[in-house]
Amino acid sequence: MSYQVLARKYRPQKFSEVIGQEHVTRTLKNAIEQGRIAHGYIFSGHRGIGKTTVARILAMALNCRSSEQPVSEPCGVCDSCIEIRAGNSVDVIEIDAATNRGIDEIRELREAARYRPARDRFKIYILDEAHQITDAAFNALLKTLEEPPGHVVFMLATTQPEDIPQTIRSRCQHFSFRAVKFDQIVDQLKDLCGRENISAEDEALALLAEAGDGSMRDALSLQDQAIASSEGKLSAESVRQLIGVASSGILEEIMQSVSRSASDEILRTTDRLLSEGQNPVHFAKQLVRFLRNAIVAKVAGGDSFLLQISSDERNRVARVAELFSEEDLARHLQIMLRTHAELGYRQEQRFHLELGLLKMAHAQRLLPIEQLLSGVEPAKAGTQERKLSIAPEPKKTETGSAARPFVSPFAADTARKGTPRMEAVPESPSASPRPAPTPISPPIVMGSAAPAVAREPEPARQPEVKPASANVDVVRTAVLNAVESAGLSMLSSMLGAGEWAINGNELIIKVAASAALIDMSVSNEGRKVVTAAASGALGRPAKLQVLPGGAPQTGTSRPASSGSNGSPRGRAEQEPVVQRMMEKFGAEIRTVIDYKQKK
Repeated sequence: MSYQVLARKYRPQKFSEVIGQEHVTRTLKNAIEQGRIAHGYIFSGHRGIGKTTVARILAMALNCRSSEQPVSEPCGVCDSCIEIRAGNSVDVIEIDAATNRGIDEIRELREAARYRPARDRFKIYILDEAHQITDAAFNALLKTLEEPPGHVVFMLATTQPEDIPQTIRSRCQHFSFRAVKFDQIVDQLKDLCGRENISAEDEALALLAEAGDGSMRDALSLQDQAIASSEGKLSAESVRQLIGVASSGILEEIMQSVSRSASDEILRTTDRLLSEGQNPVHFAKQLVRFLRNAIVAKVAGGDSFLLQISSDERNRVARVAELFSEEDLARHLQIMLRTHAELGYRQEQRFHLELGLLKMAHAQRLLPIEQLLSGVEPAKAGTQERKLSIAPEPKKTETGSAARPFVSPFAADTARKGTPRMEAVPESPSASPRPAPTPISPPIVMGSAAPAVAREPEPARQPEVKPASANVDVVRTAVLNAVESAGLSMLSSMLGAGEWAINGNELIIKVAASAALIDMSVSNEGRKVVTAAASGALGRPAKLQVLPGGAPQTGTSRPASSGSNGSPRGRAEQEPVVQRMMEKFGAEIRTVIDYKQKK
C-alpha cells in the first residue's frame, strides 16, 4: 500500500477529534441530538483548519447506520461511514466548485437533487471552495437551496465567505472556523511524533507550529517533510534549515544593534544571513513577527497569552522590549511592514532590506517634539537620560527678572504617566556605548520671519519714525478693537503683530508681510475703520501708513481693552505653547479664530 501523509492518515473521524473548533462541533452535536438539522451549512475560515473534515464527519453522523436516527458521533465502522471516509459514497457527493463553477453544472446538481438517496438517509452535497461559483450559478441554485427536498443537505466550504452572495448566506447556517492555537498545534505534533515513534525537540515542534500559522494541515505537511529529512530525530537546527528561517537569536542581535544605532553591525549581520542563503522577504516577515511580539511583551507582559511562541522566544522578545519604548517599537514595526511590502515587487531586494534596517537604526536618534518643546536635553552617551521635569528652572529675561517657569503640556503628560520616552539600555560587556545624539541646530526661521535678505526690498524713502509710547498703546487698543468689531479678522491679525509708531498725525505700522499681501489685506473699508479709530484716540485727524519689513512680535501682546480680556490675537500670543513654538521654529500667527464670539 502506498504511503499516506500524516494530514490524511490522522484526519479526524469524530467531532471529539477535531482540534480548535469546539464552538462548531458542540453546536452540530446538539443540533443532531435535538433533531434541529438544517438543510444548508456554510463552513468558512482559514485554510487547513478542518472545514471539509467537519463536513465529512457531519455527513457520517447524518447517515450513520448504527442507529435509526442521526447520531451525534458516527460509529466509523458501518458501511456508510466507511464509504464516506473513503470518498466513494453514492449519496454523499463532493464537488470541487473551483472547476464546476458554471451554471450548467449547477443545473445538473439541481436536477439530481430531486431524486431520493440510493441507500442512506440523506443525499448530501459538499461544495468545496464555494466562493468560486459564478453569480449566475448561485442564482440558479437559489430556489433549490431555499426550499430543497427533505432528503437533501447542502454543505458549502469556503475561505472567502464575503464572496458568497448574501441571498445564499441568509438561507444557510454559517459557521466561522478559527485558526488553531499555537499550543494546540504543538500538542498535536507531539502526539503524532509519539505515534510514529519519532523523537523531536520541543523547539523543533515550536518552529513547525509557528510556520503553520494557525493551520493544522500546514504544520502536519511540514512535519512530514521534516521527518523525511531527519535521521530519526527532529532537531531545531534541521527544521530551521528546512523551512529557511533565521534563529530568534539573530533577530535579537539585530534589534540590539538597532538600539545602539550600530549601523556597521547591522550590515555585517545582514550580509552573513544573506550569504547563508536567507531569503530577504522571509527574513523581513520574521522580523515583522518578532517586532509584533516585542510590542505585545512591552504592553501586556512576557507571559501574556497573546504571545503564541515558545518559551525561549518569549524570553528573547521580553529582553528586546526592555530596550525600547512602546513608541519606538511601533515605529520600527511600521518601518519593517513597509519594507516587507516593498520587497515583494522590488528587484534589488537586498538593498531595500538593508535600507529598512538602517532606517530603524536612524530612528533611534529622533527626538520627540514633546521633548524639544519641553526643553529637556538629550541623554549623553553612556549615561542615563534624566527624566522630564515638570517645572524647569526659571530663565532670566533681558531685564534681569526671573520669568515665570514654563510647563509644557507634553512634559506634564509624560511625567503623569511616569515613563520617559527613551528608556535606558542596559549595557552589556559586549555592547559598545551608544553614540551621543547629534546636537540640535538652531531653529531655521522661514516665511515672513526670515532674515532681511529674504524679504522684499523696502521703499527707498521711509518717514522717520518718532515713537510716542504714551499714545501708541491707547491707539493700538482702540484700532484693533474697532477692526475686530467690524469683522476684519485677517486685518486684525496682521496689524496686531506689527510695529506701531506715531509721527505727528501719521500712524505708521510696519508688518511682517509683503507689499502685495498688504494691498490685499488693507481694503478701503479696513483703512476707513483704522483711520476713524486712530483719529478718535488721538483727538485729531490721523493718516494711516502700513509698510512691509516689520519683525513678528512674538514676545509681547497688546494691552487688554476695558470690558474684555484683550483681543483674541493677544490672548493667543500669551499662550505658553504658542510662544514656545514661535521661539523654537520661528512660527508666526496668521489667523486667530475666537470661538467665543461665534457662539
